[in-house]
Amino acid sequence: MLDFGKHKVAEVNISAVDYEAACAKVVHAAETTSALSVSALAVHGVMTGVLDKQHAQRLNALDLVVPDGQPVRWALRLVHGIALPDRVYGPELTLRVCADAAASGLPVYFYGSKPAVLEKLRAQLAERFPKLEIAGMEPSKFRQLSAEENAEAVERIKQSGAKIVFVGLGCPRQEVWAYENAPDLSLPVLAVGAAFDFHAGLLSQAPPWMQARGLEWLYRLIMEPTRLWHRYLVLNPLFCWEIAKQLLGLKKGRTAAPSLPAKMYYG
Repeated sequence: MLDFGKHKVAEVNISAVDYEAACAKVVHAAETTSALSVSALAVHGVMTGVLDKQHAQRLNALDLVVPDGQPVRWALRLVHGIALPDRVYGPELTLRVCADAAASGLPVYFYGSKPAVLEKLRAQLAERFPKLEIAGMEPSKFRQLSAEENAEAVERIKQSGAKIVFVGLGCPRQEVWAYENAPDLSLPVLAVGAAFDFHAGLLSQAPPWMQARGLEWLYRLIMEPTRLWHRYLVLNPLFCWEIAKQLLGLKKGRTAAPSLPAKMYYG
């Protein structure tokens, strides 16, 4: 189990942990009914913090921000000398937490995505983890909620008996949701990106050899060029420039955002 604490990559504090440490923190929080806000960030997620000062505050307030992308893991080694054996990939973390939840009798809740995706996800998880108890599934409304609507969603999750919440609203909305709601839920809340679509069987993952070499972005760009071209062709080079500045000592301390981020209530 590896846990080297948090270290700044660009503007975001990344948790230098392995899968075992991340899962252990989630299970402990679930068993003790403790708030734990978790996100798995690749380059795109890190860059949301670089480009938005107030969102960087949210990300840096999360309890656990794992290196989802290989370039983020490599940046930990280049900048801080921390060599993790692998990234902590959101979809894989989801499966490992589900396995631990099934073994420990911890009910889980899935918040976000579309009804059809959730139906397929439920079927796939039931086949893979027969003992996993799914306390509830709630699709996204794909809009901002009122404070009352958000409070009602939080209450539904509480009343479901769930001990772990997975959020699939897309980056950065899911990180905002975890930041705003994990404290009220007093449960581990995991923002896991495309894991819902992957494990529902609706979105294919890059071959293992591409994942290991940090080329998953290329695979996803080929699969969804219209939606993802900006994320990869613009943000990837900007990320490399941010890391270069950090290595060369050219990054100055960033002025803190003037106030706490306003509530967004994504749903």
